[in-house]
Amino acid sequence: MKRPPVVLITGSSRGVGRACAIEFARLGCLVVINGAHNKEALENTKAQILALGGQCAAIFSDVSTLNGAHDFISNAKKTFGEIDILINNAGISHIGLLTDMTSDDWNKILHTNLSSVFYCCQEVIPSMIQKKSGRILNISSVWGICGASCEVAYSATKGGINAFTMALAKELAPSGISVNAVALGAVDTEMNAFLSTEERNALIDEIPAGRLAKPQEAAKFIYEIAMQTNSYMTGQVIRFDGGWL
Repeated sequence: MKRPPVVLITGSSRGVGRACAIEFARLGCLVVINGAHNKEALENTKAQILALGGQCAAIFSDVSTLNGAHDFISNAKKTFGEIDILINNAGISHIGLLTDMTSDDWNKILHTNLSSVFYCCQEVIPSMIQKKSGRILNISSVWGICGASCEVAYSATKGGINAFTMALAKELAPSGISVNAVALGAVDTEMNAFLSTEERNALIDEIPAGRLAKPQEAAKFIYEIAMQTNSYMTGQVIRFDGGWL
């Protein structure tokens, strides 16, 4: 009997990552979740999945480092076996003028948002090539397409993810591995909690759909993209933004 797909989701203790973990587990996947800053939140996500009857392992490690990514992937393999789907979701934001940003701020967001994608992909690709199948889905942002004032570093890392996705897809397509990205618009998560009511309403006015996306509906869309069986769709950066851009 064929086992369910093994799905790794980085940055899954909150927000869209957490919603993805719950959605994939609810629909029968073997889910491995990850976080680096809030162990209690990570364990709470695992507990919710188990309460729903899902199967889940939680690994507390910092995938913005080479060793942390290695620990995450190797422990995931020990728990459930070879990886079928990698969802690179780990990310942080930084609001402010570029001139006020320190080099430490820059390096932190670069390593968390972009280097983590590089490290995790390097870890899972060899076994995917060996079995001639696998899916990699990188969670990006519309700011990686058009850029955002006062979010230069964040926009740069997400633009990097988009280029990384398109280039890696060309490398891995001959091996039957698809690589795509989902560029999220404004999602109602903690990352946008800094917005005042006035700023939030102004943002909503710019979105043709007239609202922010819910994490759960973003997760459902990500599931559909990750689980699609047509490997010919690869190298795509797919917007999920309510018509915003």
